[in-house]
Amino acid sequence: MPSFDRTHTRTRGGQLSLSDLGTPLHTVDFVVVDLETTGAHATQNAITEIGAVRVRGGETLGEFQSLVRPVGSVISPFVAQLTGITNSMVADAPRIEAVLPAFLEFMRGAVLVAHNAPFDVGFLRAACARLDYPWPAPQVLDTVALARKALPRPEVRNHKLATLATHFGTDVQPDHRALSDARATVGVLHGLFEILGNAGATTLEDVTTIRTRGWTQRRTKLHLAKGLPHAPGVYTFLDGSRRVLYIGSSGDLASRVRSYFTESEQRRRMTEMVTAAQEVSPLVCATVLEARIREIRLIGELQPPYNRRSKNPDRRHWLVETGGDFPRLSAVRTLTRERVEGGRILGPFRSAVAARHAKALLETVVPLKTCTQSPRAARATPCAAAQVGRCHGPCAGQTEPEEYAQGLDPLRRLYDGAPATFLAAARRRIGELASQERYEAAGETRDAVTTVLSASARAHSRAALRAIAQLVAAERREDGGWDLAVVRWGRLAAAGTSPCGADPRPAIDALLQTAEFVAPHDPLAPVTSDEETDTLHAWLSGGGVRLAAASAPWSAPVGGAEAARVRWAERTRPV
Repeated sequence: MPSFDRTHTRTRGGQLSLSDLGTPLHTVDFVVVDLETTGAHATQNAITEIGAVRVRGGETLGEFQSLVRPVGSVISPFVAQLTGITNSMVADAPRIEAVLPAFLEFMRGAVLVAHNAPFDVGFLRAACARLDYPWPAPQVLDTVALARKALPRPEVRNHKLATLATHFGTDVQPDHRALSDARATVGVLHGLFEILGNAGATTLEDVTTIRTRGWTQRRTKLHLAKGLPHAPGVYTFLDGSRRVLYIGSSGDLASRVRSYFTESEQRRRMTEMVTAAQEVSPLVCATVLEARIREIRLIGELQPPYNRRSKNPDRRHWLVETGGDFPRLSAVRTLTRERVEGGRILGPFRSAVAARHAKALLETVVPLKTCTQSPRAARATPCAAAQVGRCHGPCAGQTEPEEYAQGLDPLRRLYDGAPATFLAAARRRIGELASQERYEAAGETRDAVTTVLSASARAHSRAALRAIAQLVAAERREDGGWDLAVVRWGRLAAAGTSPCGADPRPAIDALLQTAEFVAPHDPLAPVTSDEETDTLHAWLSGGGVRLAAASAPWSAPVGGAEAARVRWAERTRPV
């Protein structure tokens, strides 16, 4: 009878499949199997030995091994010399009908792995068919196929089990006996998983969907990542004419750049970019914050074709209140000095669509005039929008300017960063739509409120930081040292470090002496992008950052736009 140690436990109620999305490899049971047979044809030859190892997370959970007496078939001298299994050795071994049920139970609920899997699976399926056993149809991984993707030639001369076992230095070398070969395949499997894991493939689905195209192309250019430092900085991919293709930043330049050439990234843009790249140029920075800021600036300046974020920082959209006795909201792409000094502005919004949605929301919850018709010129003649209830304006001439201005109080407070009355009106509007069972419209209104609050919160956070002439902050690193930053008028003016155990004040004094001169922020001619100021604000708001000095207090009101945005997000978060 076969001998095996069933110390494993099942991690799932049934077999794994591609519908089980995002299954981490360390949680999956793998049964690595190897067969010895009397020949190469599953329908004409028979199994003479089964060896298998069940593993999970790098740990061996159990092993299965049994010789099998082939009925109606004999072991040829060539096969006996190759495997060491003779006819006399299997004369008293159990037949396949006694061994197969035990093996099927051993592999239950696991992913089946084999080197040249079609061969082994073919014999197992044929045996099930002859004995009228249902084939459990497990998910199958072929280490030959994985090796061709993860280790293309000339990294290895071929993808035979013995070659791969030598390449990975497995504990057991294959010897054409089933259990030894299965143990060697386990070592190969773990070696392949390490390569794929370093490249970002950490789930069963990642491993089973890696495509050779793109992967091989990227790995052939791995030499471009050589010599890069393990330090924070900005990396730039260049083509043969030194045209900038892509810009990124990282806390570890060497590791991040290497990942572009080895990961199972299937986005066509990145494959195209890496294929075209002929050089990687690093810019080492003092801190991760400095690297991120320099990345933002370089992308905005150079406009690399393969970057999408941080491009076109000048493409911004605002909502401004027009003048006159009965003002309305207008979506604009530029600001004037008069509008800035008037202060009745919302934004900027990330897109024209977002600005239009915000305008439509405000015109719904605030009694705003939406048409361009003059009330005095159209006395007692409501506009078309007013006739269908979509314009709250004084088109009919029945509203006085003072009464109209009073109705705009929630909007005026929103300009100043006090959104409480606006939110109360928005909640009433959402409640009205829900009572009318117009749930889709209520959801769109909720999303528009989020957009308005986010734009207002960002604008006031930037304004608060850009109002401070100079601010010095420090963040403790894991090694005990400090990352330092000097921020002037919402722009990073200098960045540096102080080593563990040293007094950071001399390093701060040196940074202040060499920091960039920054003029006060001018919204009509900004020298600092909104994204840079947002990045600095997010860093300064982190729990580990300490303010060392500031020329003016930096604070945010308790009932301000940012606090309202956080509360609104918590209340509207899906359960």
